[in-house]
Amino acid sequence: MIKKYYFILLLTATIQSVFSQQDGYWDKDRVTSREIIVNARDIVVVKSEDLPVGTTEIVYRITVLDENQQLANSLVSVLKAIPDPTGISQGSAGAVFLLSKVAGNDRCKYAIFTKNSSAQAYRENGKTDKACLYQNNPVNKDAKILSVDKSACLQPNTTNIWFAFESKNWIMNQKIILEIVPWVDTKLSRGWNLVNRKKILDQCETTETAKKLQNPDDYCICILDKLQKKFKFQEFQKLMDSEKAKSFKDFGKSCLTETDAENIIYNNLREKASYIAKQGNYGEAINTLMPIFDSGKAMVLDYNAIGTYYIFTKQYDKAIKFLKDGEKLDNSELLLKLNLAHAYLLNNNYKEAKSFYRRYKLQNVTDSLSWNEKVKLDFEAFKKAGLPSDDFKKVLRVID
Repeated sequence: MIKKYYFILLLTATIQSVFSQQDGYWDKDRVTSREIIVNARDIVVVKSEDLPVGTTEIVYRITVLDENQQLANSLVSVLKAIPDPTGISQGSAGAVFLLSKVAGNDRCKYAIFTKNSSAQAYRENGKTDKACLYQNNPVNKDAKILSVDKSACLQPNTTNIWFAFESKNWIMNQKIILEIVPWVDTKLSRGWNLVNRKKILDQCETTETAKKLQNPDDYCICILDKLQKKFKFQEFQKLMDSEKAKSFKDFGKSCLTETDAENIIYNNLREKASYIAKQGNYGEAINTLMPIFDSGKAMVLDYNAIGTYYIFTKQYDKAIKFLKDGEKLDNSELLLKLNLAHAYLLNNNYKEAKSFYRRYKLQNVTDSLSWNEKVKLDFEAFKKAGLPSDDFKKVLRVID
């Protein structure tokens, strides 16, 4: 008795474990269970109940009964012993169990359609060319599994299918029991099928941020993942346009940092600003670079670049402000120190500028360019730009 008790416990635990590992479920609440009377030599069309969102497989059973017979067990009760569709599709004992129910001697042909119009056409003329499945040999019972991957009868967005039954009894009416049970993928039940996910990705690619990225895939997939976690697709579609836009904006901020999109956008802005500056459009270069500062993500070389652009537009106070802010990030960056010296010099503060020129004259601003060489190159550029040059000779004497 004790051994039997432990065996039952082990069996129960095993069944629970099997069910807990599944990524879907048989939806017993949305089952098609119809008793159909088919007149002799007639064809009857039956529409399934609405299939739930996320249906990836359905199991159907057809049983043709004699007038006084009843089914021993419903299809739902049978499927309780089969935790997932693979137990049926692999030809297990479960598949046999589906059919081992009482059936009469009468037989019928049947066809399945994805459109009502096709089913009605079959009813009128008997043509099966538009059927996704046709059972030409009359049967008194049948059961099959239809899956999205393997059957034309079931597509990701299928909401209904139509069964057409053709009686092969030329004298008596037939009683046919049709049962359909959907298998619902838990993840897809939230409505995020392939078509709907692509719709969101396409929408993301039209946003201003995505347009700034040469390849926005990672960024948009990140937003899609966040939307899927927060909303069912149907819920998201019901939001107002302003609410949808806010969701994209809020998740977009997170995805900018979580992916490499932010760095790509900012590097593009840096390259664009540099190119514009080389054309002599320093004011436009400043405006191009400013979003990096507004985001709080500017690096020391960004401060050096915008300081340079402000110098060339003769906005020396602003140049000094940004260059000094850059010093707080890296007090050893000599390109920035040199621009700060230039800004002081051109802003009529020769004394402050002189201390910078003298202090770093023995160092290199890069691995191959000396401080003194860079001073001379910059002074030539300032002269071409028409900036004041009265003190340039004095500075050159200091560094020489």
